[in-house]
Amino acid sequence: MALNIIKVRDDHQPFKFEPVEEGRFKISLDEGEEAPSWVASADQDFGTKELRSRIEPWLTSLFQSEHLSLLAGSGLTHAVHYLAAGTGAAGMGAVAFSNHQAEINKAAEEAAERSGRKKGNLEDQLRVANELLRGLEILGKAEEVEKLAADLDATLEAFSKSILLSETGIASADESTREQAFNHLVTFLMSFASRSGVRDRLNIFTTNYDRLIEAGAEFAGLHLLDRFLGNLMPIFRSSRLDLDMHYNPPGIRGEPRYLEGVARFTKLHGSVDWVQVGGDIRRIGLPFGAEEVLPYLKAPGLGGASTHKLMMGSTPLAR
Repeated sequence: MALNIIKVRDDHQPFKFEPVEEGRFKISLDEGEEAPSWVASADQDFGTKELRSRIEPWLTSLFQSEHLSLLAGSGLTHAVHYLAAGTGAAGMGAVAFSNHQAEINKAAEEAAERSGRKKGNLEDQLRVANELLRGLEILGKAEEVEKLAADLDATLEAFSKSILLSETGIASADESTREQAFNHLVTFLMSFASRSGVRDRLNIFTTNYDRLIEAGAEFAGLHLLDRFLGNLMPIFRSSRLDLDMHYNPPGIRGEPRYLEGVARFTKLHGSVDWVQVGGDIRRIGLPFGAEEVLPYLKAPGLGGASTHKLMMGSTPLAR
């Protein structure tokens, strides 16, 4: 059964709850835990009405905070993919390298442990492999560099395909379920983004590599300020952090007002359509749900970029 977590208002800790039948749930307590105050006992079931009465007033006040940020992880993609296609999206498992596998795994596990995580993942492996590649280049190990670079190319190509496969699953789903999924996504995004003009902009952060939030923003008419400038092949400008959009109301003199329907957007781990070109990061015109990235890396302005230049799971300009 699916396990859910809730913590709002005066809850002193997160509480887990699971479905017991259609539309009904029950608190799941660990040993020594007490039931929250809003259920009579741990054995009492409850429905969406009780959940809404807890969550909606809390969210309403939260949405009008002076500063508001939203962090979206893979759960958002899995939820929308499930609504559209009836299955979860692609996951992110560990990969196998043909060379230095043991050393890469060991360093990745150590890095994960230092970060407070129990187990290393693909991102840890990619980061360690890139560091190792640079070390081998310094040592002049040309043959090993070639093999590890080929491994990284193949890994990132396969990984990018899995991300695009998730996008394809949503884009090619039955029209009715796809529309329902995007309606939920638009409602979710606009619940956070519809803020008073005197409040600071919503900041959306995501660890996802896919473009689901961007697609949802297009459907919602929400303009995302992501620090990429340009139209044909936008370039990332870190100096444009405070760029915003204002307008002068007709017939009113004074300070320009914030344009509505705008949010700041940051992809913390990169994106499937970000490519390192020389010393810059470019966003390429990769359609939502494309089969693969490689054909779109053959544009003249990308200088023969390979999948190793995709900015996923690495710090920009670290390679």
